[in-house]
Amino acid sequence: MSGKSAIALALAVSALAFSPVLAQEAPADLVEAAKKEGKVAFYTSYVSPQLHAAVKTAFEKKYGITVEVLNVRASELEERIRTEQSAGRFNGDVIQHGQASITRLFRAGNVQEHGGVPNMKNMIDGQPAEPHEIGSLITAYGIMVNSSLVKPEDEPKSWRDLLDPKWKGKILSDDMRALGGGFALFSAVMNEPTLGEAWHRQMATQGPVFTRDVGNSERRVARGEYPIWIPQISVNVQGLKGLPVRVIVPKEGVAYVRLDVGMLKNTTRPNAAKLFMNFYLSEEFQMVVGSMGLIPVIKGVAEKIPAENRVMAGAKLMGTIHVETQVQYLKLSGEIYK
Repeated sequence: MSGKSAIALALAVSALAFSPVLAQEAPADLVEAAKKEGKVAFYTSYVSPQLHAAVKTAFEKKYGITVEVLNVRASELEERIRTEQSAGRFNGDVIQHGQASITRLFRAGNVQEHGGVPNMKNMIDGQPAEPHEIGSLITAYGIMVNSSLVKPEDEPKSWRDLLDPKWKGKILSDDMRALGGGFALFSAVMNEPTLGEAWHRQMATQGPVFTRDVGNSERRVARGEYPIWIPQISVNVQGLKGLPVRVIVPKEGVAYVRLDVGMLKNTTRPNAAKLFMNFYLSEEFQMVVGSMGLIPVIKGVAEKIPAENRVMAGAKLMGTIHVETQVQYLKLSGEIYK
């Protein structure tokens, strides 16, 4: 599916399923003040051109306020923010980044408290908003197998099943030693009582092949180069339709990353920033989020997504990256997986 087709489909799903029951319109004075500011600069490390194009299109249509999108890798984004902030160039308004990473930037003085937006009261259970950041979407990570190479009766039903000797040297994995899906899995396993560090030390003996090229890795498994790919990100599943692959939700649950939105320090467009954040949390746009294979963060949205667009629906969220252990776990992952 092309980028434009994906955007059109997502917006169509939103229009068909959207109801104003949960939606909280922004106060008129906030909208007026935001329109006077004229634009909002959206800095994001989440690699999804289709999603960013969708929010830009929908927000500009609704409010007539220009959205400028900067989409770069996580490390590049943080360096850009530090450079701009130290130089007194306050170009960005809203940041979308991993939950733990925004907390770290807030503690470093690069993100400020947002003051609250109306739609944050509708957050799903277990994902409360913080004074400096609010969840905007959740990406889930499971297991993908080549359905031609792995029979249903042999497929791993849990993360522990991957430790079976028959999978030695046959697991392609996102690198667990660097920020990304692989490290999200590393952190989630570390915080799962039945798995923990022992699982990783056993997994290391399985000889997983690490890579950072997610899209190509999915297709390498589909071509039969490897029978298993971990962790499979939910948002990419729809693009794999028609390929000989199956996505498995392990019984312990899925690793996940919550992408949050926050307000950059010293923004010159605080009203446009708050309006944009509120729109991202609206039922209207969370329908778009869900239709693209992500997990919405607003109550009452997930069940309205058409069945064919739901990915990993109802999966238990096993664990994620936490700011308190991020540095420690990055060091440990490098020690375990040499």
